[in-house]
Amino acid sequence: MMPNNDIFGLAAETPLILIKQMARHIRPKVMAKLEYMNPACSHYYRVASAIVSDAEKRDLIHPGMTLVDWTYGNSGIALAMAGVSRGYKLLLAAPDKISREKRDMLKAIGAELVITPSDALPGAPRSCKNVAESLVNNMSNAFFAGMYENPVSLKVHFEATGSEIFRQTDGRVTHVFVPMISGAMVFGLGRYLKAKNPAIKVIGVEPQGSIYAALFRNGNPGAPQFSELEEIGSQHPSAYWDPTVIDDVIQVSDYAAFNCGRELLRMEAVFAGGASGAVMSAALQSGAGYTESDCVVVMMNDFGGYYLSKMYRDEWMRKRGFYRKQKSALDQITAEDILQLKARRDLIFAYPENTLAEVFEMMKQNDVSQLPIVSYNAPIGSISENKILSILIENDEAMNSKVVGFMEQPFPVCPPDAAISELSEKLQQSASGVLISLSDGRLQLLTKSDLIDALTHK
Repeated sequence: MMPNNDIFGLAAETPLILIKQMARHIRPKVMAKLEYMNPACSHYYRVASAIVSDAEKRDLIHPGMTLVDWTYGNSGIALAMAGVSRGYKLLLAAPDKISREKRDMLKAIGAELVITPSDALPGAPRSCKNVAESLVNNMSNAFFAGMYENPVSLKVHFEATGSEIFRQTDGRVTHVFVPMISGAMVFGLGRYLKAKNPAIKVIGVEPQGSIYAALFRNGNPGAPQFSELEEIGSQHPSAYWDPTVIDDVIQVSDYAAFNCGRELLRMEAVFAGGASGAVMSAALQSGAGYTESDCVVVMMNDFGGYYLSKMYRDEWMRKRGFYRKQKSALDQITAEDILQLKARRDLIFAYPENTLAEVFEMMKQNDVSQLPIVSYNAPIGSISENKILSILIENDEAMNSKVVGFMEQPFPVCPPDAAISELSEKLQQSASGVLISLSDGRLQLLTKSDLIDALTHK
């Protein structure tokens, strides 16, 4: 086989990776499809190359012409990379909310950028799309690429993206969450997957203020509102709109999207953007109702490196009210997580009126070395094998005495959402166990060995 040396001719699959830490609370397998891992750092990589190739085959363009389009940044970068490498000039219109990194990248490629106001409504003369169309109409030797509504986009996602997901999951995919922008990706891959297995659920994701959720539910587009998110959402309906292909549309707040995106980097080493954070946030929330046999694929369409001045910058996040202190991956493990790894059984405990002999027999019968002492469902003390042994060495007749006279300090009590670092700190303070107070009023005991098991659990 001849080697393929064309940067835009690569047929390599984008990675599909297992999400471990962030999905530990839910039962289904969650897989992230890293569509940004290619030369153009977005899912527009294949689309841009296909559109340029298609236009050349139909003699609509030739090197030396100017390719014109409107963009949220990523589609423009992909089009510019596909175009300049084949001898085309690039003129792009983009809203003023796109990140500095995208602007710098487009400038570095050699594209000319016209910035438009983000608050311009669809159809307004200053809207991004209208500016791009006006530019191409007033230029000679120019071609409007129209990446967001070019039918080639739909074909690429049907033939390449959809088939790749099915192949990489061995056909086991049950749910796929997709960012909704122009609709090409969600409807393209959705049609392929539904043709393979009509039971596969295709869920579109958009920011609050986008128009698709209302369009899906009642047939009328929602009122467009501003969102800080890029590469997701739309202010006007897609040319590909087909409600029979999708099963739901979920809206995600900017706050949830950005913070989920930041957590992806900290917990999973997935360096994605806010759009990807929105889709993962929706998938994790919805996944709480799925089963162990479900396989959820989440489309990661934007690269985190384009947002270092925005969502990955604490000052920017604070200024807009999005900042949330990030926990380390270790702190994300909670008492509830550790309890889920244990074989659940009712807590063995003693009452103050039990004798030492009764308490010792309980320990032997249940193969435990310590017991909490509980009165009216509240822990008031504890007793251990070592303590009973030291008591008997001093007074061998004490076995018939009530345990209340010999009990030690009670085990500390923590809520189910207590982080493993807090539990460890409690256990280091000479406590041999930590009681977890469940929502139904019951108590469960965690020991150092339970924490070790959780940290080494695969």
